[in-house]
Order: sequence, then structure tokens, then C-alpha cells
Amino acid sequence: MDQHVDQHQQQLLRDRSTQLFGRLPAGVWAAPGRVNLIGEHTDYNDGFVMPFALAEQTLVAASPTADEHWTVHSSTIGDGETVSFGPDELVPGMAGWQAYVAGIVWALREAGHAVGGAELMISSTVPVGAGLSSSAALECAVLTALIDLYGLEIEPLDRAILARRCENEFVGAPTGLMDQAASTLCTGDHALFFDCRDYAHEQVPLELAAAGLELLVLDTRTPHAHVDGEYAARRRSCEEAAGILGVPALRDVDDLDAALQKLTDDTMRRRVRHVVTENERVLLARTVLSDGSRTPAERFAAVAPLLDASHASMRDDFEITVPTVDLAVETARRAGALGARMTGGGFGGCIIALVPAGTADSVAAAVATAFADAGFGAPAHFLGVPSDGARRLAA
Repeated sequence: MDQHVDQHQQQLLRDRSTQLFGRLPAGVWAAPGRVNLIGEHTDYNDGFVMPFALAEQTLVAASPTADEHWTVHSSTIGDGETVSFGPDELVPGMAGWQAYVAGIVWALREAGHAVGGAELMISSTVPVGAGLSSSAALECAVLTALIDLYGLEIEPLDRAILARRCENEFVGAPTGLMDQAASTLCTGDHALFFDCRDYAHEQVPLELAAAGLELLVLDTRTPHAHVDGEYAARRRSCEEAAGILGVPALRDVDDLDAALQKLTDDTMRRRVRHVVTENERVLLARTVLSDGSRTPAERFAAVAPLLDASHASMRDDFEITVPTVDLAVETARRAGALGARMTGGGFGGCIIALVPAGTADSVAAAVATAFADAGFGAPAHFLGVPSDGARRLAA
């Protein structure tokens, strides 16, 4: 059985594809969503991140066709509609969820790869709008399917870059490379240390079970109010600070105290402090988790305070948390989490909490009670299981 993939889900997708298109699909491909263990708002500052792939995935059953048309159906994304498009419709700015599929075809063809038509049936268990990169999972699943269907030779990192080009240039979302890199490059039971400047990367062991721990992912289900404008303001502040400090990006600040003395705006100081210290936390987490002289439990005992410090920095210096997120983190810690923090771009979304094995449900229940007492809506939760990146599934 393919790791973390529900065989019933695969078979159901195959059956639906056969029903709709009148033939068995040539195969089924999967690409995961992701959680960022640590490293927020460091990506566009040429810094470091450490995501891992989730067991929650987008599946694509696909077959090649003789013509240059692409027909796509999804039972879980959009309104369950079937959409078809041809070469003339591969124009950046296409509306709707199908743009993520068309954009992959466009990116491949723009890069000179010969990609013919296809029939694609899509299903996903990655929560949408929770900051878990459902769009990257869709892009990378479709990309992997088309690469295999047409026998293309594209290296894993180059696949991630193509998927990002789809999202940036075709869909129009100004994302970095972390989401697509995680969905493409991650391996099971590991996080991916990723350098957002030169794309150097390595697998970092996450031996949760050996440490007697689980990683709880809790979706606060908080609407992302004003996230676009706030995100742009944070990015602009970082770029302005780098200009004042005379460095290419905040990643290049090597003396934080000296840098803060050069800045006159207090808000800008706090933004810089978050980015510089967050990069330091990612580097330290990488070192600790790779330290073979420590037991897995000892490694996570050292990482847990880094999660707490990351959240405090996002709350106080970068100011991207919201009351639901802060309450979830505080309650998770009181309920027994070793460390907890918001994950993702902020202003809502998910938290992660490092908890003793077998306690994830009770910690989540404590958060749900706290939310009810505060008049917030009910959160959702699941275990974050470090899983494999995009691939073809066994028949």
C-alpha cells in the first residue's frame, strides 16, 4: 500500500474517471499539501523555511488524448463541474479553479515541453483556504501526471519552478517557491530545509513516533480578513528596510543590534527583528533535528521552544496573528503541548502543536471548548503526518 494513501479513495477516483470518460485512466498521481514547521515571512526575504508534506493530498486520475484538448472534472474542488479547454484558451488570467490546471499545461508548453491533450479526474483532501497549500497540491499533481503521460524528463526542483510559474504568471498569485517545493521535493518522515535564495535543500529527519510525539494541525477556520493588503505592507516594509540597511535582502543582516540602531521607524525595526530571528530559528531547528548525538525526544525538546518563540515573534513583531490563533496556541500549551505556533502567512488559518502521542484529540478538544467559551466558531483538526511529495501511485 502506498504510504498514507487511502486505497478506497484511489479506487473511487478510478471508477469516477472510468464512468465519465468511458475508459480506465492510465494511472493515478498524488501531490500533498504542506505545513510549515518553522520559518514564516522569511521566503521573500531570501531566507530559510522548513515545511513538510502532509498526508492530505490531491489525486489526479489521468489519460492522454489524441487531440490538443484538456477535459477536467473534480468532485471536491469547485462545483463538481466538468471543464474543457484548448490551446487557444491557454491565456494567463483565466478565471476559476481550472486555471491551476490550464496554467500547468501553459507552463510546460512555454518551457518547450511537448504536452498533448488529457482527460483528468481530480479529488482532494487538502483543506481549501486553511493555508495548507491546496493550490500547490493541485498544480503539482497535474504536473506530475502530465510529465509521466508524455514521458518528459524534468528534474524535481525544475518541476516546482514550473508549478510556481503557473501560479505566478498564469493564475496571478505572487507566491514564493516554498509551497511547490514542499509538494514536489518532500519525503516521508522528514521536513524540507529550503534556502529561498539559491534553492539549496536537504531532508531533515522528523522522528515524531520515536520521540513519542504527534504534530497536531488545528484549523481555526478564521476568515483571512485584509490579508492581501497586510501581506503587501509587510513585504514592502522589509524591502524598504533592506534598502536602508544596504543589503540585498534581510537574510543578509548579520548584526541585528547594529541594524536596529540604523532604523528610525519602530514598526520597521520590529519587522526586521522578526525576519532575522526567524531565520536564526530555522537554522537552529535544522541543526537540532539533524543532531544524531541526541535522541529524537531530546531533539524535539530543543525544537519546541523555537516554535513558541516563532509565534511570539509573529504576534508581537510582525503582527500577523489574530485572537482565534493566539487563543488556540495558548490553550494548546496549557493542555499539554510542548510547543505551538501559527503556521502560514497569518491573519487566520492553522496552528501546529507538538503534543505527546495519543493526546492530540484531547488538546484539540480543549481548544474547541476555549473557542466556544469565547464565542468563536468550532475549529477543525487532524494529525500532521510528514509524507511523500508528488508521485505516481501504485496500481
